[in-house]
Amino acid sequence: MTPQRARAADAAQLAVIHAESFPDRPWDAAYLERLLGEPGVSAWRSGEAGFLIIREAAGEAEILTLAVRTAARRQGLARGLIRTALEEIGAERLFLEVADDNAAALALYAGLGFEKVGFRPRYYPRADAAAADAHILALDVTRTA
Repeated sequence: MTPQRARAADAAQLAVIHAESFPDRPWDAAYLERLLGEPGVSAWRSGEAGFLIIREAAGEAEILTLAVRTAARRQGLARGLIRTALEEIGAERLFLEVADDNAAALALYAGLGFEKVGFRPRYYPRADAAAADAHILALDVTRTA
């Protein structure tokens, strides 16, 4: 399925996907609706299986969230969302933060060419464990075009 642009009207469905993907820190529909209405924010969705939200400013962009439902994981959906966004954004560099205990995401980002540029200790709270550290990754978009 080719990712399509997500809109504020999609916020309720995106909230369901986000809650399944991030049960420790889900974003609700009201927050997502506001976020999708902010300047510089773009989003793509792959049906009801997953979505990606990016914020662009001053030649740079940041992945704010990438959420994929459990049943749709390991099928290339996240990679497709990112590749679609890379074709459409105007930024020269794309940044993101990822938990150091998220091996699948770290492998995905490494496979797309992201490189570690920073570190945030105890960044991601966990309901049932100590907070996870975050890696800050960056991709030179001009090299992927």
